[in-house]
Amino acid sequence: MAGTLPKRPPTAQAFALAELRRMIIAGEVQPGEPLRQDALAERLGVSRVPLREAFKILEGEGQIVYEPHRGFKVARLSLADLLETYRIRQLLETEAAYAAVKRADGSVLQAMKDAAREVEAASAAADILPMTEANRRFHFVLLSASGMPRLDRLIQVLWDATDTYRFVYYGVPTNRHLVEEEHNLIIDAFADRDADRLVKHLDDHRDHAVNALRKFLDAK
Repeated sequence: MAGTLPKRPPTAQAFALAELRRMIIAGEVQPGEPLRQDALAERLGVSRVPLREAFKILEGEGQIVYEPHRGFKVARLSLADLLETYRIRQLLETEAAYAAVKRADGSVLQAMKDAAREVEAASAAADILPMTEANRRFHFVLLSASGMPRLDRLIQVLWDATDTYRFVYYGVPTNRHLVEEEHNLIIDAFADRDADRLVKHLDDHRDHAVNALRKFLDAK
């Protein structure tokens, strides 16, 4: 049976935003590269209005930057930005994890396992973009189970701002294998309803990524 095509977002703005995110994450547009609105509008088949709205969202997340008289560019990777974002994520995700352990029903565990298997399949194929998408599903199955939608939205904004870094991290096979192992530890801790162990594994998961990315950025 043929695979199901991804569902197109319902509005032109949502479509433009999703496509721009994908292009940045997949490296189709590089850090520091100018974003030409006319060319992008033609490529995506949208007008400049939804494209400008998408730019505003990406600028707010730090994914792109505006330079007077030059326009928008893809943001360059920055260790300082990465460290700040991951520190804030640690604070918020710790709160979400403790709440999820208390509130989540049995369906959450199975959904985490399903997403983890998707991560592993994409990792084995070195298919990085689907891996980042499956990894996001894995984490937000857990975090959304906190039952705190405002907290969930804040974490999503931080997550979106670092997807480019995640794509770089997953480019190394040993990092992908480590992610798979850490996901299984997170699943086991959640299954045991051990909130302290769950938070520790989430902390280790972030720290390993930051340490690897620190070496990558220092070498640039």
